[in-house]
Amino acid sequence: MRTIVLGDEALALGALDAGLFACYGYPGTPSTEIMEFLLDRFERGGKPVARWCVNEKTALEGALGASFAGRRALVTMKHVGLNVAADPFINGALLGIKGGLVIAVADDPGMHSSQNEQDSRFYADFALTPCLEPRSQQEAYDMAREAFELSERYHIPVLLRLVTRLSHARSAIETSPPLPSALPERVRDSSEWMLLPALARRNYASLIEKNSSLLEWSEAHGANKLEISGRDASFAVITAGLGGNYYDENLAELEEKAKAERGAPPPARLHIAAYPLPVDSIRKLCENAKRILVIEEGQPFIEAKLRGLLPSAVEIDGKLNGKLPRTGELDPDNVRPALGLPPARGVPPVGLKLPARPPQLCKGCPHADSYAAINAAMAGYGAEERAVLSDIGCYSLGASPPHSAIESIVCMGASISMARGAAEAGIRAAVAVIGDSTFLHSGLTAMVDAVSFNAPVTVVILDNSTVAMTGCQVTALPSARLRPLLLGLGVEDAHIVELEPLPKNLEANAARLAAEIEYRGLSVVVFRRECLESIRRKSR
Repeated sequence: MRTIVLGDEALALGALDAGLFACYGYPGTPSTEIMEFLLDRFERGGKPVARWCVNEKTALEGALGASFAGRRALVTMKHVGLNVAADPFINGALLGIKGGLVIAVADDPGMHSSQNEQDSRFYADFALTPCLEPRSQQEAYDMAREAFELSERYHIPVLLRLVTRLSHARSAIETSPPLPSALPERVRDSSEWMLLPALARRNYASLIEKNSSLLEWSEAHGANKLEISGRDASFAVITAGLGGNYYDENLAELEEKAKAERGAPPPARLHIAAYPLPVDSIRKLCENAKRILVIEEGQPFIEAKLRGLLPSAVEIDGKLNGKLPRTGELDPDNVRPALGLPPARGVPPVGLKLPARPPQLCKGCPHADSYAAINAAMAGYGAEERAVLSDIGCYSLGASPPHSAIESIVCMGASISMARGAAEAGIRAAVAVIGDSTFLHSGLTAMVDAVSFNAPVTVVILDNSTVAMTGCQVTALPSARLRPLLLGLGVEDAHIVELEPLPKNLEANAARLAAEIEYRGLSVVVFRRECLESIRRKSR
């Protein structure tokens, strides 16, 4: 059947048609639509099981449990989420995977909505697990189906890497007949699932043995396409993922240039979509090469492997020597100079130079009123006495005018731990700003640290009752359960303050917050008002 889908949706549909039983994840652009697609199916028909989790680590651990029971499971996250899930991911490679386990990670070259440009292929290489990198929506669908079979064949997790341009672009794909959902195996060896040192050593040796088989698999994989016959062997091009698309878009002009200048064919070429790296194919491609160009989206993963540690007579061009841009996304235009092509012909843009339009909090957003109260409460402290440390979420926009209320944004949960450290370093007014969903994601453990030391910190939880930045997903726990949770962690009842952020309450809210900041122990101030966009979505 032919259908038009996003890259994220193609992956989800491929997993469904592979007999997916359960999917777990945490929302994060550009991966969110994978789970949204599966949640819609779950809510309409009860299959597959699809659930948002409080963070990526618990999501992957849930999928490990489903795999332990013999069911096919998918985990979704963005690239920085894999940092959170690194422990179960890397240890998962040592387990006896039963039901196929696929980790779908969407990287964000260009940092459209992320803190960094991290490349998840390094994680797959570090964990010694196979990685599939589609270059089209069709490949995303096909590779999702393949990944489950590969996982079960080698009893190992499989990482499936997308990038923003593929995740959020639409294309037509051809689907195949669905497979039945995998059934639990009758025989289960528990020693394959217990990483006690003696057993883990055995399992690690088994993982090393698997990698020789996985190398044979990648060498033979149809998507790792080697083109040498009839090509110019002195100039070799290696492409990966969307880099293959950008090369192909320039290929016709490259062929014309090679013929006109040297009477020669276009370069020899290897496209890589399945990892570990197909070493023999790379050697065949490069054995007569005088120059090698690597076009890969993300960080210079393949290029760094080629360069090794010693100088080489072969010229290797790519991101490490500046022939391709080291930061941001690749595109058909910025790979042209590395291919020896002139800038693309086109009509230059005309018109007025428009001012930048940075993102802002929505009109009437409760966070704006919360930040107004924070600024008012902190007004009496000098720069050396105060610190307002924020977390990841739409409230990060409080760093910009007109609010200019926060001073740090690092990673999920860091605000509370950093505020504790700042307080211990002598900052008198140390305030952590964190959203309700982020608090459940990564703030709980930091809160336990703060409770154990009774740190003189004020944690401000901006409770808008939704995961707003990624599309208004439902927060794992409702607002009514936040206070009992804080009490259970050990925060004193007298120092859990709940306020409604409204313009009319500004003066009273600032006074209450200021009192808690002056308290020389741990306090929590919850600013609670539902996100306006969430209300609009519910009304629609």
